[in-house]
Amino acid sequence: MRTNIVHIGAGELTYEIRNIVRIAEKIRDLGIPVKMENIGDPVAKGEIIPVWMKKIVSELVLENSSYGYCPTQGVLETRKYLADFNNRKGGAQISPDDIIFFNGLGDAITKVYTFLNRTARVITPSPTYTTHSSSEAAHAGLPPVCYPLDPFNNWYPDIDELRKRVKYNPAVAGILLINPDNPTGAVFPAKVLSDIVSIAKDFNLFIIADEIYQNLIFNGAQTVSLSEVIGDVPAISMKGISKEIPWPGSRCGWIEVYNADKDPLFEKYIGTILNAKMVEVCSTTLPQIAIPRLFEHPEYPLSLKKRQQRYERFSKIAYERLKQIPGVILNKPQGAFYMGVVFEEGVLNHRQHLPIKSKEVRELVEQLTASSAVTLDKRFVYYLLASTGICVVPLTSFSSELNGFRMTLLEPDEAKFRENIDILAESIKDYIHSSKEIDNAGENTFFTNQFLEWAKNYN
Repeated sequence: MRTNIVHIGAGELTYEIRNIVRIAEKIRDLGIPVKMENIGDPVAKGEIIPVWMKKIVSELVLENSSYGYCPTQGVLETRKYLADFNNRKGGAQISPDDIIFFNGLGDAITKVYTFLNRTARVITPSPTYTTHSSSEAAHAGLPPVCYPLDPFNNWYPDIDELRKRVKYNPAVAGILLINPDNPTGAVFPAKVLSDIVSIAKDFNLFIIADEIYQNLIFNGAQTVSLSEVIGDVPAISMKGISKEIPWPGSRCGWIEVYNADKDPLFEKYIGTILNAKMVEVCSTTLPQIAIPRLFEHPEYPLSLKKRQQRYERFSKIAYERLKQIPGVILNKPQGAFYMGVVFEEGVLNHRQHLPIKSKEVRELVEQLTASSAVTLDKRFVYYLLASTGICVVPLTSFSSELNGFRMTLLEPDEAKFRENIDILAESIKDYIHSSKEIDNAGENTFFTNQFLEWAKNYN
């Protein structure tokens, strides 16, 4: 090209959650049945959408209004409903004008980071959901700025470290939190949220809270919405129906803006996001119209409770089985439908392997893992996929230096879920011990060669 047309942040746009699918498809084409545990799509995993939900949508399909444009910010009646729902909780009060709808939360995330000043950074958790970290890094053309979540403390943020990293990095203008968390399954207590708000207030920052899993909480966890603790700090809460209803194909998410009037720069920034949405005209109309009817239906609370109970039961099954494995750090998930598994430092190496029956598949994996630049957890994930068909996501793909993986709790069949967990547990143990077998074999070969050399000289 006559001039460089590639965006400065293009190299930061990675999404391993779906990148691993390409490898899984190659392995499937070579004859290995694949069990996808990489993407948080309840429908794709076989969750049955209740008839009452389908009836609401089918009735709306017959209404002419569902086929037209809606206001740029979203359907007014729906925004009024959501604002009223937020205001009943106390805390920050909002109006329908403080809500903007997007074509899914991915669209919202992209715009929120794209229209930041190029030199302004949002510090993100580590590990964190890839769409956030990649979008933030791409806008700046630099690697993500992160703060650690602690696997030895329920995956809670290290508040002291967060404060330190904010203090000594003046480019940081905002803090991201995901609650309940993806990829770890953690739920942050009100005290943790208040501590983060306090840091934002002390350093004149704004907060982005991804709260799309806010009603998928279990195992006795308790938390609050950001609006209940935000005070007068400017903030954006991200919400949607893709996980909670669940209706991921609706591509329907929204942001709620708190305290926009408290800071002129933040207010102008939100205005820029709205103007960008105006260029697109609006987001999809039908799912927005459906939201109040879905949330107010008498069957909805029961449907949500059943899903919470199932995720809780499956989280306990996975936790009890995997926690017995030496070399693995584990926390029982408390929300969303994910579990983050970490390998202790030094447990993984580049000599480990799992048995792969197919020669073609084995050659593919050996090719994929030949470089020492391949992270140790990605190496494990490739061997697991090729050996068992179970597809998970490396933890290092979530802007983390921790070696591990993220799995889902979405398999609806309990017998299949237990079987998959048993296979996963045995594979982890076999993989960890495989390098010891190689080391022992090498040691035996060494002593055999030493003996033959001695015998030769003796004769």
